[in-house]
Amino acid sequence: MAALEEEFTLSSVVLSTGPDGLLGVEQSDKTDQFLVTDSSRTVVLYKVSDQKPLGSWSVKQGQVITSPAVCNFQTGEYIVVHDNKVLRIWNNEDVNLDKVFKATLSAEVYRILSIQGTEPVVLFKEGAVRSLEALLAEPQQKIETVISDEEVIKWTKFFMVFRHPLLIFITEKHGNYFAYVQMFNSRILSKYTLLLGQEEKSIVQSFTASADRKFISLMSLSSDGCVYESLIPVHPSDAEENQRVVRSVLLKTVVSGSARNGVALTVLDQDHVAVLGPSMSTSKECLSIWNIKFQTLQSSKELPQGTSGQLWYYWENLFLLHGKFLTVIPYKCEVSSLAGALGKLKHSQDPGTHAVPHFVNWETSQTCGFGLQNSEQSRRSLRRRKIEVNSQQEVPASEQLLLTIKKDSEKHIEVELRKFLAAKRTPDFHTQIGDIVTELLGRRKAEPSFYPRNCLMQLIQTHVLSYSLCPDLMEVAIEKTDVQLLQLCLHQFPDIPESITCTCLKIFLSIDDDSLHETDINMESVFDHSHTAQVEKREGQTEILQNGFTAEGNNHSNCEQELHEKPQDTAEESSCPVIPKRAALLNAVLHSAYSETFLLPHLKDIPAQHITLFLQYLYFLYLKCSENATMTLPGIHPPTLNQIMDWICLLLDANFTVVVMIPEAKRLLINLYKFVKSQICVYSELNKIEVSFRELQKLNQEKNNRGLYSIEVLELF
Repeated sequence: MAALEEEFTLSSVVLSTGPDGLLGVEQSDKTDQFLVTDSSRTVVLYKVSDQKPLGSWSVKQGQVITSPAVCNFQTGEYIVVHDNKVLRIWNNEDVNLDKVFKATLSAEVYRILSIQGTEPVVLFKEGAVRSLEALLAEPQQKIETVISDEEVIKWTKFFMVFRHPLLIFITEKHGNYFAYVQMFNSRILSKYTLLLGQEEKSIVQSFTASADRKFISLMSLSSDGCVYESLIPVHPSDAEENQRVVRSVLLKTVVSGSARNGVALTVLDQDHVAVLGPSMSTSKECLSIWNIKFQTLQSSKELPQGTSGQLWYYWENLFLLHGKFLTVIPYKCEVSSLAGALGKLKHSQDPGTHAVPHFVNWETSQTCGFGLQNSEQSRRSLRRRKIEVNSQQEVPASEQLLLTIKKDSEKHIEVELRKFLAAKRTPDFHTQIGDIVTELLGRRKAEPSFYPRNCLMQLIQTHVLSYSLCPDLMEVAIEKTDVQLLQLCLHQFPDIPESITCTCLKIFLSIDDDSLHETDINMESVFDHSHTAQVEKREGQTEILQNGFTAEGNNHSNCEQELHEKPQDTAEESSCPVIPKRAALLNAVLHSAYSETFLLPHLKDIPAQHITLFLQYLYFLYLKCSENATMTLPGIHPPTLNQIMDWICLLLDANFTVVVMIPEAKRLLINLYKFVKSQICVYSELNKIEVSFRELQKLNQEKNNRGLYSIEVLELF
């Protein structure tokens, strides 16, 4: 049996897709990470389990990516080709693609191919193949022409066959199709003509392939809706001649025969293929899994928003464009058997019953059919169950709670929820919590006056919820301006979109102090500002140089002198610009996960006065970090220096023009400038010391004291 599981959106941001969709989705050297190349200028690295991007790289305006980015599994670096001939290589630490390694090749590239266990190869549009290492050694080497005139490459795939790399690519010329097989261990290139059959007049729309030690199974999905198979030998008997390969029907009418585009085919294992295209019955776009061994449909899922006709498969995940968003659909394929293909396995249930949970209690399961229990025990347990059903049918606690949520008051629901959470957790606890939240939010939508705030807070603190599971929860909290609930969500949810994070930030900056005083807020991340201010006041006028920065000095610029003309500046800098409760809320934003590319557009919508206030608070935190050698803040869970600096940079990048025009922000910008200047001086001196130590280390290594004892005094200053 095979089954498609619940889909999820990998990116909530509309990707730049052309008429043919994305350029590609390729796996990274990490199991859970994938490179997504859009149809114009950008490569994004996604982590599927987090459903969020880890990095994004773009070529310059006017340049166009022409081959999808791939990962070099031997080095962990990424490779992409733009403008057909320009090759770029970079890693996670690189930010700007324009500054990474660049090589201009002498011929146009069709595709870079990379798999684990061997180095990447480059397939040129004229059919020649080169290893990446050979190209980097001589980028301008002459590239020969392999395919004939007007012959165009349509599809390619890279295999590992018994530890040896193998490349196959398909070309088309005037309606005729040819297969080229490149063996790298023997450097043999074989050409095959694909015979379509006398009765077939359809157009081949998609290819996929699998390989074993003897044959390459080349499958094709044609416009007549059928899947065909051609067997190509891995080791040809005569590599020089143009051999012919006959195609045979593998699956009949898996998609509607009227489909002219938007179809795709990929092989999942030796017995299953995934097909993307309009179904035969409804003519609606759908994704289906077929058993090619028994020619049966195993699972199907409708895609109402349409697709681009592209399908990628990695690690039991299917990737496709659903509408304008990149969607992941996990699947499961069991070992193929006749019972599974005919649906006769004991997985199905009677109509009207609940779905089988992921964790099954084998002692009470009645659908297993193993027959291992003693017959007398089975009869006794059956009689006992009949008595229980006849006397009083027991309803699970989660279902009782769901019934309570539908009709009872908030206080009663809260009491019942406490009882449910206090009971022993069952294996399907995650699912039950999701159902409870959905039921609460559903009633909230039907009854605007119903707002079970305490219940929602208890459910969030179970640590099993996420934004993706219940997006309406934060929307309700934003509607109610419930800052306590929003703070809790920011602490607990790992997958909050950047737009929601910015909305929370706007609320935290705009809410008045009186409302905050009346709100119960978690203050773990906030330290006692008043205590540190009193200590500074008792220390008097002694000048202290800490971490390369001093508030006053002899060598200042005109801006600094203007700043020090006012005596109240020192007191203003040492006091927190926001009350502690607002500081705790802002710290929750600092701790939240984000991607800079998606966060910056939303930061531009925050009012200028709120941006200035947030910058003042971040500047205050940076001052406190600079007061000790560890560059950390006191408290149980305070913001880190990196978080503070990153948010300062983000705010200035998004709103610098606006901030410069505000008179109130002038002194703040001067202070930030002073800090940057002082830190540059510190790092410059540290670099000098580092170089000195390296030179001394070299001298010590060159000396050979031969066991003699000596004392050396080194004076650095």
